[in-house]
Amino acid sequence: MTALASFRALLARRPYAFAALLTVTLLVIDIAVQPAFAAVSNWPTVLASFAPLACAAMASTPAILSGGGGIDISIGPALTLVNIVIVADLLPNGLTSPFVVVPICLAIGAAIGALNGFMVAVLRFQPVVATLCANIVIGGLATQVQGGSVPTGSTWWTKDLAGSFGPIPGALLTIGAPLLIWALLARTPFIKALYAVGGDDATAYSAGMNVPVVRIAAYALGGLYAAVAGLALMSLISEGAASMATQYTLLAIASVALGGTALSGGRGSLVGSLLGAGSIYLINNLLNEVNVSTLWSTAIYGALLLFAVVVGAVLTNTRRRAA
Repeated sequence: MTALASFRALLARRPYAFAALLTVTLLVIDIAVQPAFAAVSNWPTVLASFAPLACAAMASTPAILSGGGGIDISIGPALTLVNIVIVADLLPNGLTSPFVVVPICLAIGAAIGALNGFMVAVLRFQPVVATLCANIVIGGLATQVQGGSVPTGSTWWTKDLAGSFGPIPGALLTIGAPLLIWALLARTPFIKALYAVGGDDATAYSAGMNVPVVRIAAYALGGLYAAVAGLALMSLISEGAASMATQYTLLAIASVALGGTALSGGRGSLVGSLLGAGSIYLINNLLNEVNVSTLWSTAIYGALLLFAVVVGAVLTNTRRRAA
């Protein structure tokens, strides 16, 4: 068996292997270009700047896994809305405790996701149409909450999330929260039902699964993860700007595709999306480190991202042919 055949066989078993290999390669190149990038003292800053994209990528995953053309393009506005609500409403009104702020943010995210899921699973809207409408509405709401100027604010625990809690980088909490929730859900029937519905909803329905409830729960879970991304973003920049929504929406979906998750649903993983986000973050960081002109960086960044997504999709599709 050739090396390429072996790699394709690995992808058949682990669709995220391409993203893992790409992430490791880019990490080595980044460190070679800038050795300080790997310094232990730099880890909290690096992880904090990576956390919003990482969480946004994981937030996009459950809706896609649920199948039926599932996709949630309101993830970006949802996370920026949470960010803005914290700095524009909660902190100025004295609500600074994490035991108050975090539950409110998670409730906002889960409610947005559940509403999207209801429109898709019960009202039978096309997912892209339903979540595009939600994208516009939430974006407008975020702009309204933001007001005429960019609100700013922070508190001790948001500063620590962007720095560290003792020796532990704070961003590990925001990046690790979705993974922990996913691991806990894996002990319940929900995750198996999610893959079954995403793979073939008719068969899942025949087996007695409540397909609409599973899909609503998938979108709600994505909204919950988007709220975590909003917390990570707020901790990083300590301000709220609705204009940041678009970049996270597109990069999150690209991360999911790069991580080996089938956009048709039923195949993929949260870890794959995290690795896909890691690749995108490292590509962007590398272009910044080599001082590529801003006139060219966007085009080069987009071309590299397109190449990585296409190659990953071609290699991963061998699983379907091998099955």
